[in-house]
Amino acid sequence: MAKIGESDISWLAAERAMRAADESDDPLVLASAARSGTHALLANGRYDDALELGNAAAAWLSSRVTEHDPAALSLLGMIHLRAAVAAARHQDRPTATALLARAEELADDLGSDENYWQTGFGPTNVLLHRLSIELDLDNVSYVVEHGRINVDHMPQERSVSHRIDYARAMSLAGQGDEAFTELLTAERTSPQLVRSNPRVRETLRDLIKQSPVTGGSRSSEVFVMAQRCRAVQ
Repeated sequence: MAKIGESDISWLAAERAMRAADESDDPLVLASAARSGTHALLANGRYDDALELGNAAAAWLSSRVTEHDPAALSLLGMIHLRAAVAAARHQDRPTATALLARAEELADDLGSDENYWQTGFGPTNVLLHRLSIELDLDNVSYVVEHGRINVDHMPQERSVSHRIDYARAMSLAGQGDEAFTELLTAERTSPQLVRSNPRVRETLRDLIKQSPVTGGSRSSEVFVMAQRCRAVQ
């Protein structure tokens, strides 16, 4: 729900998940539900609440992390990454940087890209979040320079999210053709995630402004995709 712009419903779903998880008395279940909660809070612009929830979830996992449980490492790493995104959207670079560093340590402990509890956590996901955070902090040149990485082995949602972020950065840098190519690749991977994503719509509108529609050109292809994604009428 958060990915497709349904922020109110996303919080309702996450709140119910956390209520059910609380009855389980399992720190991994609680942490997994809290991760969903941070997604929903981010979608609603409640960045301070997302940070607070992340800190609480980290405390629940502390004992399991000291035992080097890979599932706990993965969940805690993702919670730090989501909290880092919250800090970045609050334009708090020091906090975002510190949380990224903690997540990177956990990814190093894990040793490889894994998918415990559907986290997709590991060194690559830390890198993808670093790029996303730099984009939120308006460091477009960094994302353009470092964003061309192989994400084919990552879970579909993460690979598509990265391509959307990278396309956004390329568009802001005036590299419209490259941006459009990334969006097309993302759409082929997961049409649903792309066509319902508010950031995709924003990028497509920018691409249309950069290159007015003329028949038979790349700009007309952009316009057709914008119609598919409901970015234009």
